[in-house]
Amino acid sequence: MFNKNIKLVIAVLIIAYAVFQFIEGNIGNGIFLMLLSLIFIFLYFRNELILLAFLRMRKQDMVGTEKWLNKIKNPESALITKQQGYYNYLKGIISSQTNLTQAEKYFKKALKLGLSMDYDLAMAKLSLAGISMQKRRKREATMLLNEAKKLDKQNMLKDQIKMMQQQLKRI
Repeated sequence: MFNKNIKLVIAVLIIAYAVFQFIEGNIGNGIFLMLLSLIFIFLYFRNELILLAFLRMRKQDMVGTEKWLNKIKNPESALITKQQGYYNYLKGIISSQTNLTQAEKYFKKALKLGLSMDYDLAMAKLSLAGISMQKRRKREATMLLNEAKKLDKQNMLKDQIKMMQQQLKRI
C-alpha cells in the first residue's frame, strides 16, 4: 500500500517518538511504539500485497491472486529485489495457465532476481522444465529438472520430478 521508502520513514518517526516516550518516563508507550515500528520494518522486507497474493494462491484463487498483484503499479520502484522476484514468480504461475511464452519470461526473470526459499527456486525451475518440454527443448528441460531435484531437499516435488523425467524419456 505504501511505497518502500515511506515505510522506512514511518518506522524511523515511530522509533524517534518511542525514544521520546522513554525519555519522558512513559515506558509502556515506548515499548508499544517500538513494537508498532517493527510492523513497518517487517512490511519493508515482505510486501503486504505480495503476502495477500500468496494467501489467495494458497486457496487456488488465481483471479484473486492476479487482482492483488495488479494493485502493485510499478514493481521495479515499489519493491525490493527479492520482492520483485516473488512478484514475477507469482505472475509466472498465473500466466502458465494460459500463455507459456509469457510464463517463461516471468519465471526466468524471477530466477534472475532471486527467490529466498529453495522450494520456490525448485518450483520455478520445475515449471521452466515443463515449459521447455512442451517446446521440445529436451536438453534444457533435463538440466532444469536436475537443478530442481538438487534444490528439493525435503522431497516435496519428488513425484512431479519423476513424472516429468518419464515424460522426457518419451520425447
